[in-house]
Amino acid sequence: QSQFVESGGGLVQPGGSLRLSCAASGFRLRYRRIGWFRQAPGKEREGVACMSNTGDSTYYSASVKGRFTISRDDGKNTAYLKMNNLKAENAGVYYCAADRESVSRTVQTMCETGLRTNNWGQGTQVTVSS
Repeated sequence: QSQFVESGGGLVQPGGSLRLSCAASGFRLRYRRIGWFRQAPGKEREGVACMSNTGDSTYYSASVKGRFTISRDDGKNTAYLKMNNLKAENAGVYYCAADRESVSRTVQTMCETGLRTNNWGQGTQVTVSS
């Protein structure tokens, strides 16, 4: 079964940086569109950054564009999210996910509509506070 283990979250001051990691197991990440999603308390999960299976196409939500960078290391079966200049509104639990190979859509659609799945990892908490 596909599994995701997110890590790298923590407490950071406004303006600080974090690098999140997502180790995938049970499948090869190489052929999958991937995404990072954030869930703030009392709110629905929302797409933050998504990347195509080839890595040549990315999408970022307007609130993080220019500050966050999604990347992947298919050899390590791991996805990453580098977050710079963090703001209080970036706080929440961050999850990664991957589309099934059979799903055909753009990275923007993936981020904007999310995934119809209950197969989420435990996420990693990001807290931005002085």
